[in-house]
Amino acid sequence: MYLYLSESPRSLYLVTSQQEERKGCPARALVFRAAPNSSSQAIVEFLKKDDVDLINAVRLTSRIVKGCLGLISIADEMFLVVVTSATEVGNTRPSSRTPETVCQIHDVGFYCLTSSLWDDLSLNSDSLATTTFGDQNDMYMRDYNASGSATPAPEHPCQPLRKLISTGTFYYASDQWDISSRLQRRITRTEPWDLSTFDDRFVWNEYIIKSLLDFRERLDPSERAEMDQCQFIVLAIQGFVGVCTLALPAPPTNGTPVIATLTLISRLGWKRAGTRFNTRGVDDDGNCANFVETETVFSTDQHCYSYVQVRGSVPLFWEQQGLQTFGQRIQITRPHASQPAFDRHFAGLVEEYGAVHAINLLGTKENEAALTSAYSRHMKSAQHALGDTIGLTSFDFHAAVRIGGHESVFREIRHLESVTDNLDRFGFALADASTDEIVTEQKGVFRTNCLDCLDRTNFVQDILSRTALEQYLMHTRREWIPSGSLWSNHGEMWAENGDALSRIYAGTGALNTSFTRSGKRTLAGVLSDATKSVSRAYINNFQDKGKQAAIDMFVGNLSTQRQVTIFDPIHDSVRAVLESRLSEYSTTKQCTIFAGTWNLNGRPPSSESLLPWLFPRPNAPEPDLFVLGFQEIVPLTAQQIVQTDPEKKRVWESKILDTLERRPNKKSSYILLRSHQLVGTALLVFVKKELTAVMRNVEAASHKTGLRGMSGNKGAVGIRLDYHDTSFCFLTAHFAAGHSNVVERNADYRTIVNGLHFLKGKTIDSHQNIVWLADTNYRIDLDNERVRTLALIDDFDALLAADQLRRAMDERAVFEGYQEGPLLFRPTYKYDLGTDNYDTSEKMRVPAWTDRILFRGNSLDLAVYSRAELRCSDHRPVFAIFRAEVRIIDHAKRAALSKLLLENVTSTAPGEKLDEKLAGLAFTPEESELPPPSSDDFAWWDDAVSIEHPNGIVTPLPSRNGTHGRSSNPFDSSSESSISSSPSSSEEELYHALQAPITPAQAITTRRPAPPPPPRLAKAASESDS
Repeated sequence: MYLYLSESPRSLYLVTSQQEERKGCPARALVFRAAPNSSSQAIVEFLKKDDVDLINAVRLTSRIVKGCLGLISIADEMFLVVVTSATEVGNTRPSSRTPETVCQIHDVGFYCLTSSLWDDLSLNSDSLATTTFGDQNDMYMRDYNASGSATPAPEHPCQPLRKLISTGTFYYASDQWDISSRLQRRITRTEPWDLSTFDDRFVWNEYIIKSLLDFRERLDPSERAEMDQCQFIVLAIQGFVGVCTLALPAPPTNGTPVIATLTLISRLGWKRAGTRFNTRGVDDDGNCANFVETETVFSTDQHCYSYVQVRGSVPLFWEQQGLQTFGQRIQITRPHASQPAFDRHFAGLVEEYGAVHAINLLGTKENEAALTSAYSRHMKSAQHALGDTIGLTSFDFHAAVRIGGHESVFREIRHLESVTDNLDRFGFALADASTDEIVTEQKGVFRTNCLDCLDRTNFVQDILSRTALEQYLMHTRREWIPSGSLWSNHGEMWAENGDALSRIYAGTGALNTSFTRSGKRTLAGVLSDATKSVSRAYINNFQDKGKQAAIDMFVGNLSTQRQVTIFDPIHDSVRAVLESRLSEYSTTKQCTIFAGTWNLNGRPPSSESLLPWLFPRPNAPEPDLFVLGFQEIVPLTAQQIVQTDPEKKRVWESKILDTLERRPNKKSSYILLRSHQLVGTALLVFVKKELTAVMRNVEAASHKTGLRGMSGNKGAVGIRLDYHDTSFCFLTAHFAAGHSNVVERNADYRTIVNGLHFLKGKTIDSHQNIVWLADTNYRIDLDNERVRTLALIDDFDALLAADQLRRAMDERAVFEGYQEGPLLFRPTYKYDLGTDNYDTSEKMRVPAWTDRILFRGNSLDLAVYSRAELRCSDHRPVFAIFRAEVRIIDHAKRAALSKLLLENVTSTAPGEKLDEKLAGLAFTPEESELPPPSSDDFAWWDDAVSIEHPNGIVTPLPSRNGTHGRSSNPFDSSSESSISSSPSSSEEELYHALQAPITPAQAITTRRPAPPPPPRLAKAASESDS
């Protein structure tokens, strides 16, 4: 097919070629143009080729376009993504009745629908892409000025994406078959092949192709079939595909060799996609980093054999931050809150594959041993729910190599009892080549991991693949087992597979592949592995962030992205109505959040109880969350700034957990959900144990502000999370010190807001609810003696008038849009240790409210704001108790309502206008048709207003949406549902009452009781008949 461009209006045409039409392809064109004034909505038409006027159109590339990967919006522009160069890898199953050919993508083009600004052939050139993320030669498109000197032009916004897709690791099916699904799954489907049926774990362009798939679904069946025949839409996987054809010894009946095809397909998952040090462990949905399904396919004219195994990062919350060298610094970030995600991961694998046996290849080094221990504990807990469908074998790969070399690993793995038993138990999939019917099914998979799931994992998976294939050959063709060509090709493909997957995740080829290829360890292989290790360290530390951003952009992970939609008035109206009817498919519940901040002055925990701080109101409801921010958790010495000691944080974590566990009248247990530290600043989040499963997408980030961003002695730490479907961001910070350094403190705030980012482009301001708990270091601009005098007599108004933070907020220099509770407590800084006396040292610092809690968010309602009288530091801890409303979206109800609305719109009656029906879906309130609302002076059923509504009866008007005779909201929750009830707190209500101005009591007006409901005659008649 060819790609054309025309202007007025700017349109792109993907048109079938005469060569394709001679092969039976329909003469068709797919036309794209941008919707007016939109960078994220396109207008698409599927037309006959003869109906398209290409006289004034320009052909954009001399290459034959292979297909369309989708539409993407970047930098307020919309681009069409097409495959411009691909080569055929081979037919993975020649014995199939229909070819199953795979093509490898080498180059893609990005063509703008919204602007001619990027119509530069340097990006969409006819030369093959050979760039990597380390290359800088093509980072800029160049133009030349009048003097002939080269000047850098702005980089094309799609350049990082083009580099990502053009690395030779993306593949697609060139025939009508599903490359994303393994053989057993494809054959057992009862319905015929359909482009929209695929394994969504492995289709990498699902985010950018979704709008075109939706457009395809809305076509008539005949048009849909023609569109599929033209192969306009390409579904791409990332990973590795290798195909080799080999002749094997002939059967005794004749002398003709048997032609067999050996195929290896690795499908990399995209749902937790990323690079080595940027993406580790599991997410809250159970998706693992570097998750790969690898399928070995062996096809002859009689049978087709398939054997599947998977790999993936240890399914716990862990990460590696900072500069990483050859010693891996690992942090298990949620040691007590990983079980729900761990269970989801293995439950998903069991649902997909039947049974799972994990092989853990981590060693006994400190960091790897900690992961192994946590893995084992979580597996034992998961087995309570999943039983013997899951299991775990730990095998120290490095220890085995040190003792007996790589050859010993081959022997030991094949003789492990848990491995041999499960090889027999799981079996393999086998299909009859002539009928495409499954003969035997694979009943389970091995899940192998090391630290990166690259070198050691690939080595062991090669052994498992060979062992399973030998088992199959033992039953069918024993004479092929000694075949040298079979196993050399098998080893070569597994080595190439290891290299490909390693380049994707770590930037270099895999280690140990010399043994995989040749069966022995060579000096050249050792030197090659050393070189790769050094290259990995450089690439992973200094180049992978750009690649990670490109991956997140491609799969739609950036929070600022807008997915391209195709103009469709029906679906657009349904989406708008769904947004306005949020309450119909969601509920809310009340929760309590405790936020506290304390500058510890580098002090460890003392014998002083923390209960006055953590539980200031003994009879109040227990908080769902404790969010505690500390400053100077370690002394701010040069040694600590260079290399922070995490032990102090762990000691405080233990002290707080012990306090929570030993508190009187305990009703719930708490666990540490997440903690994070930047030198002296630390943030800890504790959550009720039973709420762990509904705390999702928990992330931590930090940002330095000391020494112009180079030192962490000052800065901020943030933790964000989703509580059900409501987002929260908590931040603790330590601003610049010094009484007069207001400008520096203001700059610290702006630096943190602009510089602190979470994963996938999330910022502080992108959250629904934000709470700062910080040592802001803002002071009081009065002389020392006056401040002390006013503090001792509790004249807070006079002190607040001179508070630097309030002045800065009034000037909108900092915390614009934030609120703070009333300051009804004495300044928290600075005290003599162990006393209630303000600083009596030589410096005699002026008392100040340095420790503050500020918040923003419609869901947050401040109930208490005060301080606790703990004396082990020179600051007093401050706390705030919030009541918050969290929303719980029922996605099944949302889908059902969407379907109901769509059916209601599309099923138009004869003569009924669709636009009128769409207008009827606006659900505008008709307040004029109802009586006026009640007030303090009268109720709507009083005599004064009941002339039009005698006896207090209001006759409802017929529904505009055809819902007469049933509830307008079929998804209403029961009024008795506990999920929508709001807990009350008399103490919190008293707090609010005390803050309100006192007004004279009003005379009590006696109101008539509400009228009784009208009699239901029909029901009464039926009861009398009975």
